[in-house]
Amino acid sequence: MSQSKPLKDRNFDNLASRFASNIYQTTKGKIRQAVLLRDLLELPELAAPTAILDVGGGQGQLALKLAALGHQLHLTDISAEMLQLAAEEAKNQGLSAQLQISQSSLQDLPQRLGGQAYPLVLCHAVLEWLAEPEAAISQLRQLVQPGGIVSLMFYNQDAHRLSNIIYGNFAYVQAGLKAKKPVRLNPQQPLSPLQVLQWCQQSGFSLLGKTGVRCFHDYLRDRSQQQSHYAELEALELQYNRQEPYASLGRYIHLLLRA
Repeated sequence: MSQSKPLKDRNFDNLASRFASNIYQTTKGKIRQAVLLRDLLELPELAAPTAILDVGGGQGQLALKLAALGHQLHLTDISAEMLQLAAEEAKNQGLSAQLQISQSSLQDLPQRLGGQAYPLVLCHAVLEWLAEPEAAISQLRQLVQPGGIVSLMFYNQDAHRLSNIIYGNFAYVQAGLKAKKPVRLNPQQPLSPLQVLQWCQQSGFSLLGKTGVRCFHDYLRDRSQQQSHYAELEALELQYNRQEPYASLGRYIHLLLRA
């Protein structure tokens, strides 16, 4: 893929508070959290306390939810500001003992961990911010134990294209989804689900499950219903987001992968 400027991995230092208000504290973030928790808590591997590595876990919202259920979390991110917020919230919730924090990029983690691997590795909304997302898949493979699971969520190129056509952004779509002035909190490069799955299979993963994240939320004609009818919307998301064609319409795709 040719680029006018080489992509760089994204670091959210100096944007942590905006990231929280624009993502985590919105209905978008609530649905994302609900879907991921549902998918993860159905895994037999989480029936008893286990060690979990959260790669690029930011402010640790999901990590803290899992820590509160008795699991031991190792939260990593390249943003010191994000990790500081996670540490403060862990202290507020009395979960500091269950949350280990390391500032590191995904690329550096295999070496920094010295070969240590985990039964469950989370990597959510990271790939689309990386300059080399394909390489990240093989790096994740080094971090998970044989037979372990990787929970991988990424920004869906197909849904991104569909939503922009629905919104009437025809020039943007015809330009190959390349913005002249990228919005800082918008992903650098949405990814093709078929391409990502191919990368995963080439790295030795098998697919356990696929879920769409925000299959309906972002397409509502009346966006005020995202808040006014949130409970109904979340219930419908959870009911249909593993079924096709809805699973493939999610703004994010969540894959559960067996190493």
